[in-house]
Amino acid sequence: MVKDEVLSALRRAERPVSGAELCKALGVSRAAVWKAVEALRKEGYEIEAQSAVGYRLVAAPDRLTAAELRAADGVVGREVVCLDTVDSTNEEIKRRALAGAEAGLVVTAETQTGGKGRRGRSFQSLSGKGLYLSVLLKPNVPLDQVSQLTAWTAVAVCRAIEEVCGVRPQIKWPNDVLVDGKKLCGILTEMGVEAETGALGYVVVGMGTNVSQTEEDFGPELCDLATSLHLLGAEVTRRELALALIAELDRMNAAFPHGREEYFDAYTRRCVTLGREVLLIRGDGTTQATAERLTGAFQLVVRRPDGTEETVSSGEVSVRGLLGYQ
Repeated sequence: MVKDEVLSALRRAERPVSGAELCKALGVSRAAVWKAVEALRKEGYEIEAQSAVGYRLVAAPDRLTAAELRAADGVVGREVVCLDTVDSTNEEIKRRALAGAEAGLVVTAETQTGGKGRRGRSFQSLSGKGLYLSVLLKPNVPLDQVSQLTAWTAVAVCRAIEEVCGVRPQIKWPNDVLVDGKKLCGILTEMGVEAETGALGYVVVGMGTNVSQTEEDFGPELCDLATSLHLLGAEVTRRELALALIAELDRMNAAFPHGREEYFDAYTRRCVTLGREVLLIRGDGTTQATAERLTGAFQLVVRRPDGTEETVSSGEVSVRGLLGYQ
């Protein structure tokens, strides 16, 4: 869209840009540039226009646009779709994957009406408050390696957050990113399998990161369990975080699965589950244990009170003192 291209050009410019320069760079008419500027102003962008000087972006709302997030190099972010409202960015990716979308597609949304987490739980998706982003991947790996992408993604999320705002997150096995014992980001990995061959068709990795929520936004049920970058004192735009996250996801995609050692070491250093008392929450009840270590496949090895060990590859782990388990 011309509007997105004009916005991208104004963001990059270090000085006012004339209408003629925009026309030449974008290959559009002066009328198209003027309409794009007016449309941006209606969306809350403050654009100064000076005769014989040009346009200058003075202030901008924290909105996500495909033109600004689209990556020039790499795989992840070659195609970006930014939606106002969707049931779930994961569901949108799956629909597009079935229609033939290529690996690297990124979908974001201002809000989700059916955001979801693990085990069918709902995920709070307040409009404009969080970064709700999913990516389509098509790794050439056996099915039993796909689950590792959740752990790899947790590392990528932590690195992106640390890069843009200096906050150092930790990871609660297997898929929660925490700061100070409160949830900052959740990750959900889903896959599609070809019915005829049983081969992996695609993987969708969805991330929901709390950016500007206040305690009032979380409410009494969540304020003791969740946090946001704003509450941590890190004032960062969703655009800045999205750009850093897309870059880290592309790096992850290029490294998977051969860079396992790097991501395993990074995950282990950040994992707050290890060495702590946990509850294994399963369909048949709960089991108390101590988290001992991770296997090379990012499975959790726990020790029961009788000294026996068990490798956990599924189910929910609740850690004492974190996210409601006291």
